[in-house]
Amino acid sequence: MNSPSLKHIELPVEGMTCAACAARIEKNLNKLPGVEAAVNFANEKAHVNFDANQVNTETLIRAIEKAGFHIAPRTVQLQLHKMTCAACAGHIEKALNKLPGVTATVNIATETAKVSFMPGEVTTGHLIEAVINAGYDATEISESGHAEEKARRRAAYQAELRLFWISATLTLPLVLQMGAMFTGHDMDMLPRWLQWALATPVQFWIGRRFYTGAWHSLRGGGANMDVLVALGTSMAYFFSAAVTVFTLDQHVYFEASAAIITLVLLGKLMEARAKGKTSAAIEALIRLQPKTARIERNGEIFEVPASSLQVNDIFIVRPGENLPVDGIVIEGASSVNESMLTGESLPVSKQAGAKVFAATLNQQGLLKCRATSVGAHTQLAAIIHLVEEAQGSKAPIQRMADTISGIFVPVVVIISILTLGITWWLTHEFVTALINAVAVLVIACPCALGLATPTAIMVGTGRGAQAGVLVKNAAALEHAEKIQTLIVDKTGTLTEGQPEVTDIVPAESLSAQELLHIAASLEQGSEHPLARAVLDRAQKQQLSLQAIEDFSAIAGSGITARMNGIQYLLGSPKFLTQHDIAVNEEQITALQAEGKTVIGVASTAGNVPQLLGYLAIADRLRDTSIKAIKQLQSMGIEVIMLTGDNAVTAAAIAKRTGITQYHAEVLPQDKAAEVLKMKNSGQFTAMVGDGINDAPALAAADVSFAIGAGSDVAIEAADITLIRNDLMSVADAISLSRATLKKIRQNLFFAFVYNILGIPLAAMGMLNPVIAGAAMAMSSVSVVSNSLLLKRWQANH
Repeated sequence: MNSPSLKHIELPVEGMTCAACAARIEKNLNKLPGVEAAVNFANEKAHVNFDANQVNTETLIRAIEKAGFHIAPRTVQLQLHKMTCAACAGHIEKALNKLPGVTATVNIATETAKVSFMPGEVTTGHLIEAVINAGYDATEISESGHAEEKARRRAAYQAELRLFWISATLTLPLVLQMGAMFTGHDMDMLPRWLQWALATPVQFWIGRRFYTGAWHSLRGGGANMDVLVALGTSMAYFFSAAVTVFTLDQHVYFEASAAIITLVLLGKLMEARAKGKTSAAIEALIRLQPKTARIERNGEIFEVPASSLQVNDIFIVRPGENLPVDGIVIEGASSVNESMLTGESLPVSKQAGAKVFAATLNQQGLLKCRATSVGAHTQLAAIIHLVEEAQGSKAPIQRMADTISGIFVPVVVIISILTLGITWWLTHEFVTALINAVAVLVIACPCALGLATPTAIMVGTGRGAQAGVLVKNAAALEHAEKIQTLIVDKTGTLTEGQPEVTDIVPAESLSAQELLHIAASLEQGSEHPLARAVLDRAQKQQLSLQAIEDFSAIAGSGITARMNGIQYLLGSPKFLTQHDIAVNEEQITALQAEGKTVIGVASTAGNVPQLLGYLAIADRLRDTSIKAIKQLQSMGIEVIMLTGDNAVTAAAIAKRTGITQYHAEVLPQDKAAEVLKMKNSGQFTAMVGDGINDAPALAAADVSFAIGAGSDVAIEAADITLIRNDLMSVADAISLSRATLKKIRQNLFFAFVYNILGIPLAAMGMLNPVIAGAAMAMSSVSVVSNSLLLKRWQANH
């Protein structure tokens, strides 16, 4: 067992339901040559010893999948260090993606890498090792690492600031001397040996990071901004040193090399400060979490760390305090400001039985609550996690910038060499050619290209979270801009999703209460929203329900059941007609024309079908639905309604909301087909629904929106989750997408134009190297600052 080919891995297995499952996996694994496997059902892991000469990890995973189970990829986030530009991000991505089974994306704006990998193939240690081998450093980001990472960044920023001031102090006399040249003084104001003495620590102490970064980059098989800075400043410095040593009759350029390094440092400090503001939304959400909580135990109140709360703990929240965790109110009444989660400024009244959420602000009365979700399971934690995921993802529009950044530095070096050769050949002045070549090197910066997209995505997704719009990834944010057609579900989207019984129309042989009693008894086995409306009405009238037998539900149509030996039917008029029960079309149409849904009740006692009556149910339109439809239509988006209701009711709702196209009597299983039909017609189609019942249709759309409130919102069900129960949030999401993509295009335009103009000007000798260095330093700052303007975006309320 000491052979170097013998290895041990631990694989997390999903899908096991009993010990027999574990036994089946073990059997499949142990059939493989050189494999000894033990599967633990309790912790859902397979511990495997295997001979790497006979099998590999991929073979083991295939064996587990063949048994009908699944190995889920693991995702980790790495905090990256020593990155200086977009080319660094490309090198790290390349190094990580070389590892087996690894998919990595690097975000230069947050200096993080999101890495998905198959357990057993590699470990987190392998990932960090790959980053180190590429010439950088990395640490894994843990759930509690936000504060530590913020403190580390602050300390690093202060250290950089100190170095900048030292560099600026040493460089200032050299720059003042350069200023004297513009007044016509050709004589050196400072002795050359003093200039050399001032420039040397700037070049090799303050600027050592550029040499280190360039070495790591070149060793990793690429080139980054450090290569350009190190090469450009070294050319100016060593030329000046040679002139000084050999007392040549040439001007020295110590001020150029020192000033370039100082200005690049200044640009990096400004960039770091601006980049820190792009994650302000996340920081704001994290700061909302209170550090302590008051809990009640044995009748006494104790103050404890909020992180120590457990599910079912009783906690007290006084007026003016933030809630520590999610919970349910058990005593008290108050108004709670939930704007930090929903973007809705109006407070929400809370009383016993109401749900409350971590970080929301209790405004008035004292609340006693029972904790239902704590730690990483609260709604706030879910939002923070989702925003972080979105901010770390890449938009498709970024691919072009990534491709260009990967080849940018080598191309610039070639242009610089050509500039040196051609200028020297044309002017016969080596010094002029050298200075132009240095200017080409320092004017070029791939950072602006690399920051153009991720900084806008970070600000946009963070701003969206503050407005109750949660974007799953950057691709969804980009695609939302393209929406031409929006398909909306009626119940719970256009309407409040809380239907109420408005009319009870019994047959002559029954009273209204008897009809309601029969209908409610039949509906007690159903989960449909209309069933809930009937049951709520029966509960208000304190009706006791009868036991039923042989309950059967036909999706989208109705139910059948037996009660007291009699067979009953309940469902749509069409459902009753299909069972040979005559209905009063005129009476039904009149109710439906008012936008009400009609369900009929019938019996088949003695095989004689008998209509017992109708119940009309109405689901009130949301207050903002009409305004939202108008807003969407004004944005050039066609809104189409899908509903399982009959054509008359659908027409009434469509008329009230201003929707011109709708499809009625669409069964739940057919909604996805309707979405696909619209997509196939060439329209970029979005779907908005409740995120659960409409999951197939949401999955079929180009972009999907889940609408819901509080912790019940289906965060994982759609591309974009809308926390507010308000269709206006869809318009907000599309507006945010358009604003973000506008900023990205502006950023890319600025970055491309800057280099397209700057490099030729430098090559023609129209830019001093110091001015070129300042321009390079400011290019990234301008792109990040432009992205920060997205903070001005406002949601519609």
